[in-house]
Amino acid sequence: MSHYLSLVLFLPLAGALVLLLVPKQNEDAIRWIANIVAFVGFLISIPLWFWFNPQGGDFQLVERAPWIPSIGAEYFLGVDGLSMLLILLTTLMGTIATLSSWTAITERVKEFYVFLLVLQTGMLGAFMSLDFLLFFLFWEVMLVPMYFLIGIWGSANRLYSAIKFFLYTLVGSVVMLLGILAVYFQTPATATAAHSFDITQMARMSLPYNLQWWVFLAFFLGFAIKVPMFPFHTWLPDAHTDAPTAGSVILAAVLLKMGTYGFLRFSLPILPEASRQFVPFIVFLSIVGIVYGALVALAQKDWKRLVAYSSVSHMAMVMLGMFALNPVGITGSIVQQLNHGISTGALFLIVGIVYERRHTREISEYGGLSKIMPVYAAVFLFMTMSSIGLPALNGFIGELLILQGVFEEHKLWAAFAASGVVLGAAYMLYLYQRTMFGKVENPKNEGLADLGLREFATLDRPLPVAIPAPARGLRAARRGAREPAVRAETGGRLRSVVSSGAGRRSGLRRKHRRAVPCVAALRPGRQAAARDALMPAGITSSDFYYILPELVLTTGALLVLIADVRLPRGSRALTWFTLAAIGVTLASLAPFGSTHVEVAHGLLAVDRFALFFKILFLVAAAMTVLMSARYLEEEGASPGEYYFLILCAT
Repeated sequence: MSHYLSLVLFLPLAGALVLLLVPKQNEDAIRWIANIVAFVGFLISIPLWFWFNPQGGDFQLVERAPWIPSIGAEYFLGVDGLSMLLILLTTLMGTIATLSSWTAITERVKEFYVFLLVLQTGMLGAFMSLDFLLFFLFWEVMLVPMYFLIGIWGSANRLYSAIKFFLYTLVGSVVMLLGILAVYFQTPATATAAHSFDITQMARMSLPYNLQWWVFLAFFLGFAIKVPMFPFHTWLPDAHTDAPTAGSVILAAVLLKMGTYGFLRFSLPILPEASRQFVPFIVFLSIVGIVYGALVALAQKDWKRLVAYSSVSHMAMVMLGMFALNPVGITGSIVQQLNHGISTGALFLIVGIVYERRHTREISEYGGLSKIMPVYAAVFLFMTMSSIGLPALNGFIGELLILQGVFEEHKLWAAFAASGVVLGAAYMLYLYQRTMFGKVENPKNEGLADLGLREFATLDRPLPVAIPAPARGLRAARRGAREPAVRAETGGRLRSVVSSGAGRRSGLRRKHRRAVPCVAALRPGRQAAARDALMPAGITSSDFYYILPELVLTTGALLVLIADVRLPRGSRALTWFTLAAIGVTLASLAPFGSTHVEVAHGLLAVDRFALFFKILFLVAAAMTVLMSARYLEEEGASPGEYYFLILCAT
């Protein structure tokens, strides 16, 4: 275990070197080797989850060796809870991206997979590095393979998009390097050098405020371009649109998280005073990004470009939660980073599947695909609901915590953030309705094949991650809100910036402030006795009893969607199944006839007034299902999605 991180880190690079020895004519062997290396990389990263001790304050699995002693640079690796989760996300999405390219890439196959595996090493190295110079090296390593992936295997405007991506990121990196050097020259001498690039040592220092201010600006430019934040986002839609499917998946799922990771790892712990000072500025940019990204997504005619602009809005939401500078907001920000990586990565895979068949991304070219590709439509609907934050799916937990954390600091901020959630539902449901529902008017779509085995194998990996048990997700979030951040060396610094919070900047006053959420332990607890202590913001395990009807109905909606794929078209069994789900939900309301409580920290009220409207809505839903059954049968429409949406709306 002493060199386990190095094994995870350099396995993709070793795979790339092996591919260089394989003749380029042997494309099948190249594909097999690349996929095996990526899959093995994911498998060997899984033990990190089990070996990681969330109670430990320090970085774990640390590897340290001299690198350039004369300048204080070391080969210094380690993981905490944040980096451990992002490493798992990287290896998972790397496996998916590699498999998704099996038939999509037909030219220069060898070079493509070499660049993809080198990119994987760069991303893993950035998350593992505890030496600032080593981090910067891996940060720059990521830039080169992604440039070639877009520039060689991209679509029509690939050269323009690749150069734009390269220049934006390079400018941010150069300015960030100046900030790194400014902090480096403030570090004390070591045994071999006058200064050190040790990140943990930098986090223990107390830098002058004027220096913090300028260094924060330097870091901000480098990380904000990577997120990307408004107005530095303009490279992202072009890069996403013109990148190959694998490039878009990696870009959305992992590369964007480099920016938010940088703020959490470096800006907040090393520059706490400047971080508080810049809260209004970053909150303003985040709010503009949330609304702007969502509105522009609504206006898109290109399927892939719409998903790209949704990333601008979602990542702005992540930044807003982070710079609320309170435990719940930062916890939600961390959780939402992972959720966005899973959901948006899957959405780009979904776009890539139809693009391989039709070679067009124009939304107007599609319509009625649910009749031709029912399994594809079901998976797409599921990931759409995940992206917009449907309760019981992964996107809900992160958005809930972000909104709660932002609301604690400023109600107006929360109102703007909530508008982004509403607009997000609007553009995603609009996209789904335009592409999946209606009649098949374009004859080119009539012969489209449904998901193949390899494609389903690619998409079935994000699906389980997008279905967290609500209690598990909330317990994980609460654990994040209670334990010290990052590690012992940096936790105090990060707590200091959070203890003051954004509230002082916004004029709010807090009598009590808790420690920053644990970046180090988002794993759910294993001890049942600790269950209530791990719930967020006053939520206890008993609260889930009071939302049992909602959970039953949500489960029924998901089962309806699954049954629609299995049952023969035209069968009335789905109608009766939907009515049964409504009936079971009505029955689950029986124990609450005389209940009058407020649960979830006052967020929900369970009383007779609420019970009356729940029964009313369920009865209305049942009547709607009964009245719609004959119409759907006559029109030949697929009832599964219709019933699913009725149950979700109820």
